[in-house]
Amino acid sequence: MSMTTDHDTPAITCPQCGGPSSFAKSNRFRPFCSERCKMIDLGAWGNEDFRVPAESPPLDAQYGDPRHED
Repeated sequence: MSMTTDHDTPAITCPQCGGPSSFAKSNRFRPFCSERCKMIDLGAWGNEDFRVPAESPPLDAQYGDPRHED
């Protein structure tokens, strides 16, 4: 959801807390609203909370299993 502030500065929703966040260059934490939200997101990224789930191939699969490669 996009909003505008009094000075026509684009405002967005903070991806961490959902509160309003200024997208102006003066907001050094953009797109986050604060340093706290930025650090929470960075910690989640570091913990691999944002990874895409994928299924591992079966251990007996011919391709992708280093035990069956020459």
